[in-house]
Amino acid sequence: MHRARRAGRTARAPEAVAMRTILAAAVLLIAAAGAVAATNAEEPLWAYGFTAAPSTGPSPVPPPGPRPDNKILLHVDGSKQSFTRAQVIDFYGPADWFPDDHPPMPEIVAYGRKTAAPPIMACGLCHLPNGNGRPENANLTGLTYDYIVQQLLDFRNGSRQTSDKRKTNTALMNAFGRSMTDAEVKASAAYFASIPAKQSTKVVESDTAPKTLPSGGLFIPIKGNGATTEPLGNRIVEVPMDEEQTETLRNPRVRFIAYVPKGSLAKGEILVRTGGAKVTPCTVCHGADLRGLGPVPRLAGNSPSYLARQLYDMQTGHRAGAWTPLMAPVVAGLNDADVLAAAAYLGSLRP
Repeated sequence: MHRARRAGRTARAPEAVAMRTILAAAVLLIAAAGAVAATNAEEPLWAYGFTAAPSTGPSPVPPPGPRPDNKILLHVDGSKQSFTRAQVIDFYGPADWFPDDHPPMPEIVAYGRKTAAPPIMACGLCHLPNGNGRPENANLTGLTYDYIVQQLLDFRNGSRQTSDKRKTNTALMNAFGRSMTDAEVKASAAYFASIPAKQSTKVVESDTAPKTLPSGGLFIPIKGNGATTEPLGNRIVEVPMDEEQTETLRNPRVRFIAYVPKGSLAKGEILVRTGGAKVTPCTVCHGADLRGLGPVPRLAGNSPSYLARQLYDMQTGHRAGAWTPLMAPVVAGLNDADVLAAAAYLGSLRP
């Protein structure tokens, strides 16, 4: 475990001093801020994978899809492995197309624990064996052991929730956190902390974006006769560069592309690095390179959709873990345009 922790990024002595200074200033800032103001932003539906606000009635239960094929062997370019569709999406042993791309996975990451109550799906199913994740969840690469452990504990105690209850993977993580043993928490954190940061999304400024349909927390470009573009407006549209490789095969090497409004990167840079005369700059706590500082996470190179979702969840109080109170005065001052611009700029940076 000691070796695994050293493999991830940990706080060096100067960083520890910096963190103490930041914490002292943050405590004063929170005390002065008092109660968090009502959120200035509206829910960024595009960040949650939806196109319409939730209805007031119960959410409809989608009909079950066809059973995944368990006979036809599938392949991806560059991999020596072959799997059926059923194996690709196996909750308790999903396909690992490129085992040489990552360290050996611990049991909880590769297989989960089906006998737990409730059962724990393999971490590698959603976050992928290489830790890259996808826009509907988290990219875990480049995060520290301590940070990942704390997030799992926050899920366990219910501190991390979602502003939009239709986003069911948050509830799954709450359940997994309660079922995981302390040893499983440590093993998964040590594993993902050992993987260097990777950027999985290319950010492009544009006036338009492909017309899409929501699917399981992702936006998928419409193909065939309905394929076209539409005005982007005040949103970010993050889509896979190859739908089949992403959805059907769950190829962990496939990248995403995020279409962001023109001018949002420049606006985001000002807000993130200077505070825009309205909030504390992100660099104060997350480091000058925005790659994290001690227990404060990496922002650079994350999915813009994921980043916007976290900012909004903090604004609404649905993400309220151990470190979130330090963010309260910052997110309270952000409007929807600020959330979009900050997420777009941070997503464009090299991690």
